Amino acid sequence: MPLHERIRSDFEGRILGGDLAPGERLPIEQDLMQQYGCSRMTVNKALSALVTAGLIDRRKKAGTFVARPKVHSMVLDVPDIAAQVQERGQDYAYRPLMRRLRPVPADEEERLLAGSGALMQLDGLHLADGNPLGIEFRLVSAAAVPEIVNADLDTVPPGTWLLQHVPWTEAETRISAVGVSADEAAWLGVPAGSPCLCVERRTWRGAERITYVRQLFLGDAYDMVARFGPRADSDPIASARQL
Repeated sequence: MPLHERIRSDFEGRILGGDLAPGERLPIEQDLMQQYGCSRMTVNKALSALVTAGLIDRRKKAGTFVARPKVHSMVLDVPDIAAQVQERGQDYAYRPLMRRLRPVPADEEERLLAGSGALMQLDGLHLADGNPLGIEFRLVSAAAVPEIVNADLDTVPPGTWLLQHVPWTEAETRISAVGVSADEAAWLGVPAGSPCLCVERRTWRGAERITYVRQLFLGDAYDMVARFGPRADSDPIASARQL
């Protein structure tokens, strides 16, 4: 990992983990240069990435401070499918179907996700007790997450890897019911047109887009439950079940 990425990652983890509280001042640039044994340019590159992610504020003549978070009410959290299946007492497996680095796309939505880099396409099949549970089609910004390009994703699903390595600050989830195409049906082992639960999710780290994923789950094998209440910290739940 380049040094500026390591500095960014160190402070990102401390901020999102609560070690650095909103409004707390970060060390001055000279102290960071000495701590990491690097140039001012490297420190500036790391801090600029944190500013872009919305995690810090740089105030002229005052210093650098942890940004105060925006208030969001999460309806559904970002679930770890592997952990959900294992919590059910089932054996989980992931089967990669497609992995490739795509150049800057022509589609406007994908260009926004790609940012200044390319897109990593990661398609795969989730299995529970050896049976298909769902298929996912994922795009990850290689500019935002350069480590994903060489990550070991043969056994660890991309969603689990991202949750373990890339903190996110905002997510958007869209849920619908669809009939699967012939190719999708072949991977899931069902007739074409079979009803499936379709989950589309986008995640951000501040203003930086991280990933877009489209997941298709067999209608009788997966459900999502959200518990609502009057408080902003309502307890959301998403669960997987194999019938």
